[in-house]
Amino acid sequence: MMTAVKSISAQSLRQKDLKQALIVDVRTPMEFAEKRLAHPATLAPVTELDPQMVALRSGALPSTPIYTLCASGRRAQTAAAKFIEAGFTDITVIEGGLAACKEAGFPTVGQGLPKTGETSPTLDRQVRLVAGALTALFVLLGLFAHKAFLLGALFIGCGQVFSGLTNWCGLALLLARAPWNKKGCTGGACPIGGGKSPGASCQ
Repeated sequence: MMTAVKSISAQSLRQKDLKQALIVDVRTPMEFAEKRLAHPATLAPVTELDPQMVALRSGALPSTPIYTLCASGRRAQTAAAKFIEAGFTDITVIEGGLAACKEAGFPTVGQGLPKTGETSPTLDRQVRLVAGALTALFVLLGLFAHKAFLLGALFIGCGQVFSGLTNWCGLALLLARAPWNKKGCTGGACPIGGGKSPGASCQ
């Protein structure tokens, strides 16, 4: 029988003794660099998450309490399912993600800007820039080339509405994989599979 995914509110998490637990932040390295819990957490982006590798690098056992964290909770659910499928038995999703943790009073740290060695704009800013540029391009092509291009602008607009309603953005996930967003380690830690020992200092 497969273990069910549990969830916990950020307020309830504050009452827990996390010394023997492992918090796994499954956001992108850029998001991690911009803002993260001050409490030690292992960075393991959900798109590259290998539960066995996380356990190996962090010393976690199959019975170790593991809390998955993302921006709002959706990716944490996916990560939790991966851990359970891999045989881990005490997996809990942090409801509301990092935003809820901040509201509950968890200290956070971050640089505001990604530590990529260059001054890349934040991921949110990149999404707005690309979405706006594509919308303008499709409208201009629709006006001066062929009206069918207006459907492209409509698609971008619907995508932004969907992102606002669900807090899931495919464009952000795509941009997070761009080379300029993946240079080196971020936030003082390296992601699982990021080329260095996961969770190890970048210094």
